Amino acid sequence: MDFTLGIEEEYMVIDPETRELVSHEQKIVEAAHRHMEDQVKAEMHQAVVEVGTNICTDIQDAREQVTYLRKTMCEIAKDLGFRIGAAGTHPFSEWKKQLITPNPRYHAIINELQDTARSNLIFGLHVHVGIEDKSMALHIVNQIRYFLPHIYALSTNSPFWEGRNTGFKSFRSKIFDKFPRTGIPPLFESISEYENYVNLLIKTRCIDNAKKIWWDIRVHPFFPTLEVRICDIPLTIDETITIAALIQALSYKLFKLRTQNLNFATYKRDLVNENKWRASRYGLDGKLIDFGKESEINTRILIHELLDFIEDVVDELGSRKEVERTYEILEKGTGADRQLKVYEDTQDFNEVVDYIIKETMFGTE
Repeated sequence: MDFTLGIEEEYMVIDPETRELVSHEQKIVEAAHRHMEDQVKAEMHQAVVEVGTNICTDIQDAREQVTYLRKTMCEIAKDLGFRIGAAGTHPFSEWKKQLITPNPRYHAIINELQDTARSNLIFGLHVHVGIEDKSMALHIVNQIRYFLPHIYALSTNSPFWEGRNTGFKSFRSKIFDKFPRTGIPPLFESISEYENYVNLLIKTRCIDNAKKIWWDIRVHPFFPTLEVRICDIPLTIDETITIAALIQALSYKLFKLRTQNLNFATYKRDLVNENKWRASRYGLDGKLIDFGKESEINTRILIHELLDFIEDVVDELGSRKEVERTYEILEKGTGADRQLKVYEDTQDFNEVVDYIIKETMFGTE
C-alpha cells in the first residue's frame, strides 16, 4: 500500500561523565545487531549511530517501532557505559576531536569533501513515505517543497555549536549547507528530466550514485519512497511521530488533489529557500513568506493553516491524534526553545546535555 512510513533517526553517543561526544568503537552497533539486525548502522563519525524502522503500515506502527528502537538503543548504550542523545548538534563537542569510522565509502567522501565532511557532525531525522509510482512521487516532491520550512520550523533542535549559542534555532542546516547538492531541490517537470540530471552527474563523475544527492526532499534512488531530510532530529518520540504524521498527511493530501486534477502552487527554489533560512534562524518565533499573498505571516499562523489544509485526510490515515500534537509543540516550543531555556536557567552546557539525554528517553519507560 502507498503512504506507508519509514523513519530514520541519528543519535549522539555521549560520555555520561564528561558529556562529550565519544567514539563507541562500534560496540553499540555490534550489540544492537543482536536485537534488530540491519536496523542500526554506524555513521561517518564514530560518535554517531543511526537507526531505522522497518516499513510502517501506519503512524501507530511507526510509534511502536520508533519507541522500541530508542528504548533498545538507550539500554544498550547505558549497559556499555554510554548515553544516547537526540539533538541536531551537540552543545559543545568539537568536530576536530571526533574519530572517523573506518570504511572505504567514508574515506572516499572525506577525500573528496575534506573538512566539509569532517565537520559534518550533525544529527537528522529522515522520513520516507511509500509511493510506488515515481512520477507521482516526483509530483508530490515538487509540491511539498513549499511546506518544508513549516515542518522544519517545528523540528528545530540545534541552537548550540561548539560551546556557543549560534543565534539560530537550527544551526545544523548551516553546517550541512557546505556539502554539494543539498538544500531545497529544483523543480523537475518529469521523472525523465530528473533521471537525465542524475545520469549526467554520474557520467561526469560528480557522483557515483544518486544517494549522493542530499536534498531536503528527494525521490529515493533505490526505494519506492519520497524522503524528507530537512528536519533536525527532535528531542522526543512524540515530536518525531508528529512530524512524520504531518509529512505523511501532506503527501496524501497532495496526492488526492492530483487525482482530482487539482494542484497546489509551486514556487522557485530561491523563494522557498528564503523561508528555509527564516525557519533555521527563528524557528517558530519568526515570520515566513506567504508567496500567494506576497506578505510575511507569523510562522505559527501558517502552521495552523497547514493543519487546516490536511484536516480532511488525517482521519482517513488514522493520524489525527498524532497530527494534533503539533499544537503542543506550538505551545511548549521546539527542542531548540527548550534547550535554550535550560541554558538560560543554568548557564551550564552540561545541564543542557543532561536534559537532551532525559528527553531522548522520555516515553521509553
